[in-house]
Amino acid sequence: MSLMFDENGRPFIIIQEQEQKQRLRGIDALKANIAAARAVARTLRTSLGPKGMDKMLQSPDGDVTVTNDGATILKEMELKHEIAKLMVELSKAQDDEIGDGTTGVVVLAGALLEKAEMLLDKGIHPSRISEGFERAVDIAMPVLDSISEQIDFEQNDHEQLRRVAMTTLNSKIVHRIREELGKVCVDAILAVADMERREVNLDLIKLDGKVGGKLEDTALVHGIVVDKDFSHPQMPKRVDDAKICILTCPFEPPKPKTKHKLEIDSVEAYKEMQVAEKAYFTDMVQRVKASGATLVICQWGFDDEANYLLLKNELPAIRWVGGVEIELIAIATGGRIIPRFEDVSEQKLGYAKTVREMSFGTTRDRMIVLEECASMKAVTIFVRGGNKMVVEEAKRSIHDALCIVRNLVTDNRIVYGGGAAEVACSLAISEAADQIEGLEQYGVRAFADALDSIPMALAENSGMQPIESLSHAKAKQMREKNPRIGINCMKYSTDDMKEQYVYESLRSKKQQLQHAAQVVKMILKIDDVIEDKNYN
Repeated sequence: MSLMFDENGRPFIIIQEQEQKQRLRGIDALKANIAAARAVARTLRTSLGPKGMDKMLQSPDGDVTVTNDGATILKEMELKHEIAKLMVELSKAQDDEIGDGTTGVVVLAGALLEKAEMLLDKGIHPSRISEGFERAVDIAMPVLDSISEQIDFEQNDHEQLRRVAMTTLNSKIVHRIREELGKVCVDAILAVADMERREVNLDLIKLDGKVGGKLEDTALVHGIVVDKDFSHPQMPKRVDDAKICILTCPFEPPKPKTKHKLEIDSVEAYKEMQVAEKAYFTDMVQRVKASGATLVICQWGFDDEANYLLLKNELPAIRWVGGVEIELIAIATGGRIIPRFEDVSEQKLGYAKTVREMSFGTTRDRMIVLEECASMKAVTIFVRGGNKMVVEEAKRSIHDALCIVRNLVTDNRIVYGGGAAEVACSLAISEAADQIEGLEQYGVRAFADALDSIPMALAENSGMQPIESLSHAKAKQMREKNPRIGINCMKYSTDDMKEQYVYESLRSKKQQLQHAAQVVKMILKIDDVIEDKNYN
């Protein structure tokens, strides 16, 4: 579509390639939308669970990503269909709000749409189907509350928190060191958490990584790690009891904001300008030195002469530090960000017990570590790995685990994984459906059947018989009145997930059901589509 103008300046629209468009209405449009969404869900279904498969994605720039994180997979996929993009937004919403369950929520939405299509073929109106799904969610919420358990981590017993983090990490590429990483994630959250208000600011946790070393070398630093080195090679590599001056103004003479040029036509004029410039640098360095600072961190670069004067005055410096890192350093050290040299004072300096330069083997890579800062409310998880893909996937996995532990600080209730919660909800919804009259009963029953897709996918991805495993889990739950029975993907059986320490956040599970039902309702309301025949 393009906008053109005739000889009199009047606008008109030219619709190009109109013959390649087709308009779908009613049931045909609904089925086309459902097919697009189910195609996306099928792509992610094989990535669900600890035995799920990874996906390799290549960006237009040639960068390769290997991951089984649902949000990352969908974000990197090139999708043209608008309904498929809606599934991407579903996964993103789950990731932004909860941080985990991005694959499960898309798989559940795909299963709901599959059941909805079967009900459409029976002649049931989409609105009645949506109402049935919403009623099923209302039935499932009290069930999840009743089967949930509280974990107590107030008495310095953080074992159960680590178990939840390990469950999240178990399905990632870093599962072999899930115990070590689970401890790192819990310690990081507790270091920045406000236990009185039950709040956690994840912005205070910096995730940084460096290629080289092993995943086991990943460590929690109670401070900030900056991917920089000291501005001069002769500056000391370690500063103890550092008083830090944090600057967002450059070490250079002021530049006039005009288009006028300064022409120097004699040696004397050049020398005068050189003396004036040196005076600027000397004044800047002296102001910092007079404040009592023993380390300078600047957002901008240094002139060579300024760098030399800093070295001469025994004032170590770090330059080109990013804005986000500057803010974290200010929070951690308790310093103030100083925008002008005139504002430098002792009261605005930050403090760190140790600032040291860290090197890596025989390479020339250097990083700065600020440890034991004035405020311990900022920490860094420093990830190591053999290559860039491993480091990036480890950072994504750790982020998911951090989000889940954060959710438990906010709401410390858990349910049991392995599809146990879904099976318990499915059984309760099926039983409640018998008491519902009218067409809503079909939607409620379809929701219960869709919940079975999660344990079936877990069993299928583990090499088990999905239908047989699901029937065993359901029969065992009903026989033993035990809602903790689920699919044990590691031992290829159906076991009590409490004994296997497979925990999931109650908040995450509730959001999965609600988000999936909301998106399915939105898709079922769209019955008029203009579709491109050339869509792949």
